[in-house]
Amino acid sequence: MTDRPRIKTPRAGTGTGTRPPATDARGGRPVTLPPESGAAAPDGNGERPARPVPEATVSRLAVYLRVLGELREAGVETVSSEELAGASGVNSAKLRKDLSYLGSYGVRGVGYDVTSLQGRLQGELGMDHRQSVALVGVGNLGHALAGYTGFAGRGFPVSTLFDVDDDLVGSEINGIRVRHVREIPEVCAGGGVTIGMIATPGPAAQKVCDLLVAAGVQSILNFAPVLLTVPDDVEVRKVDLSVELQVLAFHVARRHTGAAAVTDKTNESVVS
Repeated sequence: MTDRPRIKTPRAGTGTGTRPPATDARGGRPVTLPPESGAAAPDGNGERPARPVPEATVSRLAVYLRVLGELREAGVETVSSEELAGASGVNSAKLRKDLSYLGSYGVRGVGYDVTSLQGRLQGELGMDHRQSVALVGVGNLGHALAGYTGFAGRGFPVSTLFDVDDDLVGSEINGIRVRHVREIPEVCAGGGVTIGMIATPGPAAQKVCDLLVAAGVQSILNFAPVLLTVPDDVEVRKVDLSVELQVLAFHVARRHTGAAAVTDKTNESVVS
């Protein structure tokens, strides 16, 4: 989820016949997509208007990319829409619609070329650009995040660590030295940090966020249990694990309630 509400995308077929620019997962960088049939003519630079990609689709594209990576590692060269959809947890119709935003329709009777589609998705999701992640807060959660090798494997290496605890500052986690939070502006700006992860206690999160933004970081993943206030050109994704657990608890309670209702109805039938 994001910390700020999204502006609804205009319905297709409205306006002057040109399509509003699509954006990447951050919501800011224009995404250039292939022309579709009936699309507007190229502009003065020879480019056609980009097709808007819904944020929900962007999230699913990231899942498809992960699955394609696993298939490629397994030596799979082509995959059908049904197979890719099943491994991604969606139906094939939704997958084909999502990939149509990229102009990737596959070959009838053959499917999608795994390497080609993987490369296309990497480009559209910004994975063909160098990413550098700064993690602020290396307590219990932060230490686990800093030690997770999966980020680097997906193209998001954690390059810098920050904290305020004197016992942690100067120590190393996975070969990365922990710096003091006050060094954020200098280190992040000089190191080309593109994404900041905040894993601090709630009261400290906004100040940390302000330091990251001042250093030019425009994408933030927030694990702190607070809403952050940021400029319009900064994208924030919020991960609240306790909220996710509460949602699961709700579904557990609903199942128990439903099971109890069925039991009561059965007992009533037996008695009658």
